[in-house]
Amino acid sequence: MSLLTHEHLDALTEIFNVGAGRAASSLSEIVGDEVKLSVPSIEIIKSDEVDAKLLMQNDAKFGAVSQQFSGPFNADAVLLFSEENTLEIVRDMMGSQMSIEQLAEFEQEAMCELGNIILNACLSAIADMLGITMDSSLPSYAVESLHNILHRIADNSDQPYILLLHIDLAIEKRHTAGHLIFLLSSTSLSNLVAQIQRFIDGMR
Repeated sequence: MSLLTHEHLDALTEIFNVGAGRAASSLSEIVGDEVKLSVPSIEIIKSDEVDAKLLMQNDAKFGAVSQQFSGPFNADAVLLFSEENTLEIVRDMMGSQMSIEQLAEFEQEAMCELGNIILNACLSAIADMLGITMDSSLPSYAVESLHNILHRIADNSDQPYILLLHIDLAIEKRHTAGHLIFLLSSTSLSNLVAQIQRFIDGMR
């Protein structure tokens, strides 16, 4: 897809990198430990080719917090942690004195709160840098395979292309690996490119 030039991709990567930095800061405060994020990688793929193999986790299940953002462009954002790590994250948030049974009761509420803070931190940085306003839906939480997560989002898109943004994150104390993904239809991608071009022009 020729819509994005190398200049656009560089700018988009830098914008998402700033957003991811804010997200890491927020997460560090919540869990009381350093959080490291990888440099974002961006890929344009056809929606009917979305598959769990993108993250080499075909059979794994993830705790997934999903949220929709709307504004000059629309995006589906997903924060993923492996299923076995979600209760440990909830324990860090709620307190180590709680039993596994008690933690399980708070899992959905705690993960939705976590996702809301992280995803909004990331998107607010993007909105600030681009000088736009973004609205968000309430977060939802589910435990399912990455294949189902990505296909469910892609199947709701009426456009043939999506932008997959992949950021690895690691919580030092728990050695917890997570993923931050943003999906956009080609229509939203076109609108985002227009905002990026305006951002680039303003930097010259």
